[in-house]
Amino acid sequence: MDEPLTFAVPKGRILDEALPLMTRAGVVPEAAFHDKAKRALTFACTDPEMRLIRVRAFDVATFVAHGAAQAGIVGSDVIEEFDYSDLYAPVDLGIGRCRLSVAGLPGTETRARASHIRVATKYPTLTRRHFERQGIQAECVKLNGAMEIAPELGLAGTIVDLVSSGQTLRDNGLVEHARVLDVSARLIVNRTALKTDARIAALVGRFRALVSEAAAA
Repeated sequence: MDEPLTFAVPKGRILDEALPLMTRAGVVPEAAFHDKAKRALTFACTDPEMRLIRVRAFDVATFVAHGAAQAGIVGSDVIEEFDYSDLYAPVDLGIGRCRLSVAGLPGTETRARASHIRVATKYPTLTRRHFERQGIQAECVKLNGAMEIAPELGLAGTIVDLVSSGQTLRDNGLVEHARVLDVSARLIVNRTALKTDARIAALVGRFRALVSEAAAA
């Protein structure tokens, strides 16, 4: 019997939206997966040919790109930030919708037109690319969270982060200046695995059919 396929999922908000879709596609985790007290990262599935790993969103892309997992679900922001050549995103799942945006304190929009700015973000590649298109050099300060307090504390006048409703920005006295990228969750697969394992192609087909059904409903 072949080794089980490893399916990587991200911790956080995307996972809650992805679970019903995963279940309909036959990726059904064991009961322990839903136990908040469990600290495990690897879980069995009801299908013995599959197992799940639950990791940080940025790590989902890395595990799949390097073949440690053969498939997974992650936001398009992560895919664009890393741009792994061995990563293929064949299906837009239509969930986890948000945007990657530039934000800062009110009245600081004009400063963002300077030739050089400092930006707090966990997306340095996308941030530099966005500002380069405007002829601006962005010095990126890498943060993995708490981005919204960077302007108030003087760490960086501008941030680039994910925005959904915009409430977190407002709660921290920030305003949205520009949209960098519209984001949604994607099914991702390892390119080599897709070519060599028929189970991956079948999995892609099931997810694609579910998204088509939802669009037609």
